[in-house]
This record gives sequence, structure tokens and C-alpha cells, in this order.
Amino acid sequence: MNKLNLSVVWAILAAALYAVSTPVSKLLLESVPPTMMAAVLYLGAGMGMLLLGGVRRGIGHGGMGRKLTRRDLPYAVGMVVLDIAAPVCLMIGLSTATPANVSLLNNFEIVATSLIALLLFGEAISRRLWLAIGLITLSSMLLSFEDVSSFDFSVGSLFVLLACICWGFENNCTRMMSEADPLEIVVIKGFGSGLGSLAIAVAIGEQLPELRYILMALLLGFVAYGLSIFFYVYAQRKLGAAKTSTYYAVAPFIGAALSLAIFRERPGPAFWAALAIMILGTYFASTEGKKAA
Repeated sequence: MNKLNLSVVWAILAAALYAVSTPVSKLLLESVPPTMMAAVLYLGAGMGMLLLGGVRRGIGHGGMGRKLTRRDLPYAVGMVVLDIAAPVCLMIGLSTATPANVSLLNNFEIVATSLIALLLFGEAISRRLWLAIGLITLSSMLLSFEDVSSFDFSVGSLFVLLACICWGFENNCTRMMSEADPLEIVVIKGFGSGLGSLAIAVAIGEQLPELRYILMALLLGFVAYGLSIFFYVYAQRKLGAAKTSTYYAVAPFIGAALSLAIFRERPGPAFWAALAIMILGTYFASTEGKKAA
């Protein structure tokens, strides 16, 4: 297998690993409070990647980028704070919304990231990406209604959209540190956001779950958050950002498929309409920049 094909495997593996997080988190939320769940997921990513970094140094491999400096501090703080808010909102949303809907709603992060980049950093948005933003927003609106006929909003879906907005800001903070070693960034994200969420969970009176659930959530965080980002970065080095995002964009659809299979859900016509619109919007977003706008 040549290096290019191997990079495609890494990109799809990164997407698949992240996709597992939604349905498995839904199962664990039956025994783990939402804020505590967010904390343990990020701590799992931080701990796992710290161990991986130790192994990497042990076998003589250096970092994959520059070291973080004092100039990165404001963006690192913003990244950690937003990574506290986003998963907490996601877990609250996931505790009430269906996991298939949540998986697809995760694509709203594309909209949030693009609009924030436009408004705060002056990045241009092509007509193709504007079309993608419109389609994904329309799909997200359909997924946010509990009953399309009565136009009652799902509170859980609104929390998921709020999580996507937080991650949109966070993506732009992380973008400012993109030349740094990604493993170091994940470790900072994991421990900073994990400990912050843990402090909030204790402050609001959430109880520690049984040890077995903590271990399962730690493992899920390492696999679905830590390793997913790690493989994504490796793929990006050979494929470039645009191609990697094309493969990684399958993550919400893998998550939705897993959720439908695990929970035996029977979504209504609105879900399937939203799915079709989301696929089209994701296609335009992930291929943006490859064709003339």
C-alpha cells in the first residue's frame, strides 16, 4: 500500500473513531452525569495522548511541529474554555435528543467555523461554501424540531447546536496554533478542558459514577477524541486539508448509522429529508476549494 492510500485509511479511521463517540456516549450517559461525562472524555484524550507522547519520545521520534510559545497563550486559554463548554452542551443535548439526530447535527460545526472565520478573521467564503452553509443550516433546522407539524423545538438539539458554535470558535483558536505539535495541543485540550469540566461537575453536585463507567469513558475519550485527532493530522500531512476534510466529513453519517443500528430507532420522514440535505451540504463543504466557486 503506497503512502497516499495509507493516508486515506488514516483519514477514514479518524472519522470512524470520532463517529463512535455519539452512540457510545449516549449509552454511558445512562450511568454518568453529562458534565462528568464531558470531563472524563477529555481527560481520557489527554491521558492517552500523554502516554502516546512518552512512547513516541522513547522510540526516538520528535514532535510534529513547533513548541507552543507565550504568543499562543490567549488562543490556548480560549481553546480550553470553549472545549469545556462545548462537550458539556453536547452531553446535555445527547441526554435528551436522539443519537442519530445529534450525529448529523454535529455537521453544523462547519457552518459555525466558517461564519466565525469570516466575521472575526476576514476569511473569504465562496459561493460554493455559502451554498453548503445554507443546506446544512436548513438540515439542522429540520433536525431541531421535535414535531415538524407543530414546530416545537427540541431543547436537546439546541444544546447540540450551541456545542457546535462553541467548537466553531474553538476551531478558529486552534487554527492560530496550527503549526504547533498537534499531540501537545491535544494533551493541553484534554487536561485543561477535562479538569475544568470536572470542577464544574463537582460544583453542581454531580456524583462520581462507578469505576467501570469511568474507565469506559476514559477509553472512549482516548479513542474517539485523542486518537481521532492524531490520525487526522497524519492523514492531513499527505492529503492536504481539503482532501482530508472530504474523508473526515463521513464521521456524522457513520455516527448516525451506528445510532440507528444500536438503538433500533425508526426516524420519521423529516429525518430522512434532513439526511439528504445534509449529505448534499457536506459534499459542497468538503469539496470547497477544489472547483471554482
